[in-house]
Amino acid sequence: MTEIHSLGFPRMGQQRELKFALESYWAGKTDQAELLETGRQLRERHWGLQAGTAGPGKTLVPVGDFAWYDHILEWTTTLGAVPARFGQSAAEPVTLDTLFRMGRGRAPSGTPVAACEMTKWFDTNYHYIVPELTPGQEFRIARDDLFEQIEEALALGHAVKPVIPGPLTWLWLGKGDAYSAGPHDAGKLELLDRLLPVYARVLERVAQLGVEWVQIDEPILALDLPAAWQEAFPHVYQALAGQVKILLATYFGGITHHLDVLANLPVQGVHVDLVRAPEQAGTVAAVLDGTQVFSAGVIDGRNIWRTDLDKALEALQPLHNQFKERLWLAPSCSLLHVPIDLDAEHQLDSELKSWMSFAVQKLDELHCLAELLNNSTDESVNRKVREQGEALQRRRQSSRIHHPEVKSRLGNLRSLPRERTPFAERIARQRKALDLPDYPTTTIGSFPQTPEIRRLRRDWRKGVVSDAAYEKQVRAEIESVLRFQEEVGLDVLVHGEPERNDMVEYFGELLGGFAFTEQGWVQSYGSRCVKPPVIYGDVLRPAPMTVGWSSYAQSLTDKPLKGMLTGPVTLLQWSFVRDDQPREDTCRQLALALRDEVSDLQEAGIRIIQIDEPAFREGLPLRRSDWQQYLDWAVDCFRIASSHVADETQVHTHMCYSEFNDIIEAIAAMDADVITIETSRSRMELLEAFEDFSYPNDIGPGVYDIHSPNQPDVKEMVELIQRAAARLPKERLWVNPDCGLKTRAWAETRGALEAMVAAARSLRQMA
Repeated sequence: MTEIHSLGFPRMGQQRELKFALESYWAGKTDQAELLETGRQLRERHWGLQAGTAGPGKTLVPVGDFAWYDHILEWTTTLGAVPARFGQSAAEPVTLDTLFRMGRGRAPSGTPVAACEMTKWFDTNYHYIVPELTPGQEFRIARDDLFEQIEEALALGHAVKPVIPGPLTWLWLGKGDAYSAGPHDAGKLELLDRLLPVYARVLERVAQLGVEWVQIDEPILALDLPAAWQEAFPHVYQALAGQVKILLATYFGGITHHLDVLANLPVQGVHVDLVRAPEQAGTVAAVLDGTQVFSAGVIDGRNIWRTDLDKALEALQPLHNQFKERLWLAPSCSLLHVPIDLDAEHQLDSELKSWMSFAVQKLDELHCLAELLNNSTDESVNRKVREQGEALQRRRQSSRIHHPEVKSRLGNLRSLPRERTPFAERIARQRKALDLPDYPTTTIGSFPQTPEIRRLRRDWRKGVVSDAAYEKQVRAEIESVLRFQEEVGLDVLVHGEPERNDMVEYFGELLGGFAFTEQGWVQSYGSRCVKPPVIYGDVLRPAPMTVGWSSYAQSLTDKPLKGMLTGPVTLLQWSFVRDDQPREDTCRQLALALRDEVSDLQEAGIRIIQIDEPAFREGLPLRRSDWQQYLDWAVDCFRIASSHVADETQVHTHMCYSEFNDIIEAIAAMDADVITIETSRSRMELLEAFEDFSYPNDIGPGVYDIHSPNQPDVKEMVELIQRAAARLPKERLWVNPDCGLKTRAWAETRGALEAMVAAARSLRQMA
């Protein structure tokens, strides 16, 4: 009998219960016992949902995919790999508050301290906390949460499959001052002999609980791995063999370039992503022996479209013939990246809803496939398959997907200019027009969004607040934000974005071709959740989206004000994107819509326009051989949106929490006048790229971490900018936070920005 399973499940809850429980605990409103109970209830509910979609045979529910902040941080603390600054005793268990201090710098107990670095999980919008590694580091089992959760699931009657990060992936993701080459540094492999005994002890304890299978995630197999890392795989898995059956899980891409690694690896099963790389099925199957399980990731774990079950069944049949009961069916990756349940959507357009599938529905799709492979005569399964096929056919034929005007504009793209006047000429004109001091200060765009502002937007959407009353109150908030910035002493202002619910969703609501969910929440980092829009058809801009608010804000001040836009790549990456055309085509549609908005902002007298692209690096393919194609169209889309402005109009962009040193040339090719980047958590590490590459334009390295409630210190910010000034001319440096201030409170925002302005003034005096 073909078995189905999942690699992981969303953690936050249908109503974001974990988010609110975490934030209540951090604020001191509830105690830890209440937080732990919320986690227990969510795990019980989610295990039940997964077991409830069971096909024939046992269904293994994942345990260990739940995390209080991030699954990599969860595992780092389980291994006892806590940096010295957190004051962790080598003899004591790592507490939950220590985990929170590592993730966000502060918890209800313990001394506030600089949080660990945070960056993107491969090519997703999920952020993980980077392990900090030191030579000779000691490891131990420092938390028992995994074992307690296994017992919890077993007590509920579930068949359990623990999920843990693989030792090589965990090391690859880690950093340390002694490992300057970053992920590629093979020096980190010296830690394996200290690390593997702890992994073996974990597997031993899991086996003692009666568990048969453990899923060990090694997604780095989808990357280009240096020889030393490839050669480490047999050693690692020989050391871990014998305690339990191991399902080696890979995802986010193909692994056929590592067949030599995979062949004869002492594991009892291998999971492969057949959504991102369907062509690898036969090749990988050929290197598995007659005892190993083949786990086929045939359902897209990263998008919300229904699966073509007939097509999937056709692809699975040869595998079923070969592996019989050793064929397992699964989503391509953890379902962490999609919302929980489509049945919770009550306002979504019925036609669009019929095209979609969330986590629960995806497991039901697996159930159908398993039943079909097992020659089930269940008429309800056949009915579901027919309904699925009919819905997909209606989608393909729907007239609402395609728009002739958009197709016409795409056909004329080659005629649009992409080049601006050389930077040296236009920056001279911009400096004269803007008259800014050295080390000009600004923010990234958003300011704190109070409960009152959120309530105003909600009541306006419900019709409780009239359009006129809504506009009056938003204008009042904009004026308040502007006066605040003038009091603090910032040089370039923003309107604060009180009208925006989210930097992607806001624009999607004003563009054609987008749809929106009520409960389609997905975790981004910690307690932060986003509700990605759905791009289902051609994208067009019916009317200006930001011009009115920006023009009003500029009318209130003599200081330059930035018009704020989200860039085409980020709008693409942070949405659930249609899968019936190449992503680059959708991105160019977005770029054309933004081009029109940029033109209108310039026409309205906005002298600085920021087009944020925090997802630019995130979209980079995992294999280097695929990079150039992506970079070509991603850069082109940014230039379509921005390159037509006058020399005097200054174009900014913003990128955060991504490793982009290796694509610095492509970032320079975007030709933004000013780029602001995250650098505070990494202590200006990202600026190492500028040692070997002469970045031509202005740059604002973030001087304090907005994702932590800790207040920045003036001296520390001065030191960070001085590090930057050692690599870049001071006249090309800006001073700004890491990211937007939407999630921060007003009191801490004032203190942080006043300190930042003081740091800039101190730097000017030193010059």
